[in-house]
Amino acid sequence: MPLIEETVLPGDSLLTLPVVIIGNGPSGICLSYLLSGYRPYLSPEAIHPNPILHTKLEEARHLSIVDQDLEYLSEGLEGRSSNPVAVLFDTLLHPDADFGYDYPPVLHWKLEQHNYIPHIVLGKGPPGGAWHSMEGSMLTISFGDWMELPGLSFKEWAASKRRNIKSDRVMPEEIACYYKHYVKVMGLQKNFRDNVYITSVSRLYREKDDEGRSHQNEDLKTQRSEMEDGQKSLIKRNWEVRGYQRATDGSHVPFCLFAENVALATGTFDSPGRLQVEGEDFPFVLHSMSDFGAVISKGKLRGKADPVLIVGAGLTAADAVLCAYNNNIPVVHVFRRRVTDTSLIFKQLPKKLYPEYHKVYHMMCTQSHTMDSNQHSAYTSFPEHNVLSFKPEMKCVLQSASGLKKILKFSVALVLIGSHPNLFFLKDQGHSIGHHSNQPITCKGNPIEIDPYTYECTKEANLFALGPLVGDNFVRFLKGGALGIARCLAIRQKKKHELIESGDGGGDGVP
Repeated sequence: MPLIEETVLPGDSLLTLPVVIIGNGPSGICLSYLLSGYRPYLSPEAIHPNPILHTKLEEARHLSIVDQDLEYLSEGLEGRSSNPVAVLFDTLLHPDADFGYDYPPVLHWKLEQHNYIPHIVLGKGPPGGAWHSMEGSMLTISFGDWMELPGLSFKEWAASKRRNIKSDRVMPEEIACYYKHYVKVMGLQKNFRDNVYITSVSRLYREKDDEGRSHQNEDLKTQRSEMEDGQKSLIKRNWEVRGYQRATDGSHVPFCLFAENVALATGTFDSPGRLQVEGEDFPFVLHSMSDFGAVISKGKLRGKADPVLIVGAGLTAADAVLCAYNNNIPVVHVFRRRVTDTSLIFKQLPKKLYPEYHKVYHMMCTQSHTMDSNQHSAYTSFPEHNVLSFKPEMKCVLQSASGLKKILKFSVALVLIGSHPNLFFLKDQGHSIGHHSNQPITCKGNPIEIDPYTYECTKEANLFALGPLVGDNFVRFLKGGALGIARCLAIRQKKKHELIESGDGGGDGVP
């Protein structure tokens, strides 16, 4: 159904929502779950293996985790996320998981309707986000339990769907189905809108003289930024979110929403990483596994003498190597790092749990172009090489670490060097809100700079971010962002209601 017609006027306060969430992947779903009033409490008989944390939890057992001091609870905890609340929530849901233990969560969940905060979740496809478009034949890097969202055991759900569970690791398509089912079984559908494309998210401003009330609480004061526009002083107001919803007949229905707060949960799969070299735009240079799969399924590589050129040393590149290898397609594998580089993801994966990736890593090490194997074998690696250019005759110019150049002939090239978020709908594509201003937002090198406990952007009030946008690539950690945001918004909603009840409210609030 359509969201809101474009003809709606910005001054209609009835259309102002407390929260608009952009992105309906696991980050957006988890945030919607908490904003819908679900609250985590310490289970009656639960004992956390961390005695210090357990003592802290016992001090306020009667309170939900959302209502507690997250900075106090997360103090001293260590984990594989740089965000302390992410580590806290992960250890509550998966105690000592990094030590190989399979302890149950120490939390139980209650639905408290009075804690519901009106919100809407906007996504391009069905709930689950990018998981619906990932290659379905490859196993995920994480265990199924680590992919689950609060309140619904993935194991129990999977057991009811699969006849035979051979591994704790699962297919992306199973994860996508789980997320879609999660939204339905938790009663979150009313908050979700599919087939929605955002075109702009911008601030509204108004003159200070039109504010109407001079008394505001300190929390609201900190959210204001006065700007000089000639003789007028302007105050930041709400967010304006514009876009369109694609109807079943293919037409675009424009909409305009207004929000007090916007949460960015878009992930980082929008824009594939590029080499930025000459010839990269040729049609035979691909940048996604789905495009590669389409080429294979159409039989375009059948009987080709020239190999597929795969660029990259991550798991997606490894998936491509396996895909080509399993289809009897020869591979030339080019990557910049040494095979002994400790930062290679393969070094972090136990062999018994990830045999297929270690098979690729073994080939990377033992079937280099410098060894006896010739380049017409099933696989040849080129460690410590950069791609300089692609030529129209389907040739590639490589350069080694020592500066030597080599020209290779290939049938199709596949560049898989990661992906970046596409925040084109923000001013300057969001470059101003990263740790390094005026640079593109990236998951590793330049994530969005946030308050570590509220996940609010430090450079833009009332704008929140979670998940890969703030460096949390794994589902098990992005849930902490939802916790931090939910607590922050719950506190602000409570203060706002207190102001209204005391007769000192007003301004841009939601009716």
